[in-house]
Order: sequence, then structure tokens, then C-alpha cells
Amino acid sequence: MFVFQKFVAATLIALSALPALTAAAPVEGAQVEARANTGQATYFYPGLGACGKNNGNGDLITAVSKLLYDTYPGHTANPNNNPVCGRRIKANYAGKSVTVTVVDRCEACAFNDLDLSPTAFQALAPLAQGRLSGVTWDWA
Repeated sequence: MFVFQKFVAATLIALSALPALTAAAPVEGAQVEARANTGQATYFYPGLGACGKNNGNGDLITAVSKLLYDTYPGHTANPNNNPVCGRRIKANYAGKSVTVTVVDRCEACAFNDLDLSPTAFQALAPLAQGRLSGVTWDWA
């Protein structure tokens, strides 16, 4: 009986901590708003993006990961109406920076990765590098 009472007491203590733990859980998409983000950067040759606009190689644009795009606060079933579309991001790498506009969704990117237009990528490094690790970015 005494063991059972200890078990019940321990369970009640553990359960009483749950509200504090769940209150600290981040809101969907909020993790990118509160801090600088670090990921990789690649480049792609743009055309018609998920935001419904046509862009070219010379535009200072980016695609964000599908993980970010599809969970951004206010997203709907219509990707053209995603509130992340048109948001600006300042990306930094090796002492250089570029400000880009979100226009697309990157299928192969990890959550904090950016897929930049060739011109935007070249503002950070030569295209020959192909992939940049340790790119930091924040909303501009």
C-alpha cells in the first residue's frame, strides 16, 4: 500500500508540472521570428514560384523550406496567399549580406535553409561554391 501511495504522489507531482511545460511550447512558425536562424544556402534558377509570381535570375529572391512555408502562421491551402510571401530576409555569410524577398518554397531544404536566386547567392559567395554552410538570417 505504501508503494502505491508513493507512486500516486510522484504521478501527481509530475502531472502538476505539465501546464508549465506546455505553456513554454512555441507557437507554430514563431521560432523563426524570435531569433536569428542558421542554415545552408543554395541557389536555383527561378521561374513561377509558389507565391504565384514569376522571377528571374537577377532578382534578389529566395525560396524558404517547405517546412517553414507550410507552417508559417496564417498559411492556407492556397500557397499564393501564404503570408510569408513577400517577407524580406537578410542573409549573412562570411562578412557579406544580402536582403531578399520570399517568393517560393524549397522542397529539399531543411527548416532554416535558403534557396537563393543566382544574383542573391553571388552577393554572398561565387556560384562555384554551390552550397554555403553557416548562413545566418533573420527577417528584415
